Amino acid sequence: MPTTAPVEDFEEVSTITDKGQTTVPRAVRKALGLGAGDKIAFRVGRTGVSVRRAEPEEDDPAIGAFLTFLANDIARDPGNLKSLSPALADRVKALVDDMDVDPDTEIDGDVAL
Repeated sequence: MPTTAPVEDFEEVSTITDKGQTTVPRAVRKALGLGAGDKIAFRVGRTGVSVRRAEPEEDDPAIGAFLTFLANDIARDPGNLKSLSPALADRVKALVDDMDVDPDTEIDGDVAL
């Protein structure tokens, strides 16, 4: 896999095919340290689109175990599933309505779980 080097700002142009495919220009692949089989992520924002190297997804065994437990519990007794009351749903919406959250943003400092 190529290594990532410090990058000065630059621009490359690539054509999109009828199928929506494009080639990542060599200079961009080199700058991002991309090789065959690597993945890229596109971020669309108010100022445009950015492309970054997508980090490999790592499985979290705790989440996997929890999701398995949840699926088994639902299969065993679907009656345990309850929807939020309208009042609680409205309260949750009011608490988070004005928040701008980007799940890809790194968290500063220590995080206690």
